[in-house]
Amino acid sequence: MRYIMMFIKHPRDHGDDQAPPALYEAMGAFVEEQTKSGAFIDGAGLQPLARGTRVRLAGGKITVTDGPFAEAKEVVGGYALIEAKTHADAVALATRFMELHRTHWPEFEGESEIRPLEETA
Repeated sequence: MRYIMMFIKHPRDHGDDQAPPALYEAMGAFVEEQTKSGAFIDGAGLQPLARGTRVRLAGGKITVTDGPFAEAKEVVGGYALIEAKTHADAVALATRFMELHRTHWPEFEGESEIRPLEETA
């Protein structure tokens, strides 16, 4: 049993753009299937950068900045916490998720970053 975080990233903030309804339907079915199998633990899309706030520590100073963030080169658009037995299983799940985007939102460009969680004692 391994818990893995997947980040869905894309090169621009989609703001209030709406993904095609067919993508939401396909993702809903996919998440339901993965929840029933025990692979999907939690996940959600994230609101646009304009609704975000950054709390940054640099040079010993903490600054708080409300979005949007003009310097964003890459946007985390969502996350999923999954349970996968192997790294290959996690990659297969992420590939299926990105395939939904390719099929239902062909102009979408992005990536799914897969990161194992730190083991706790």
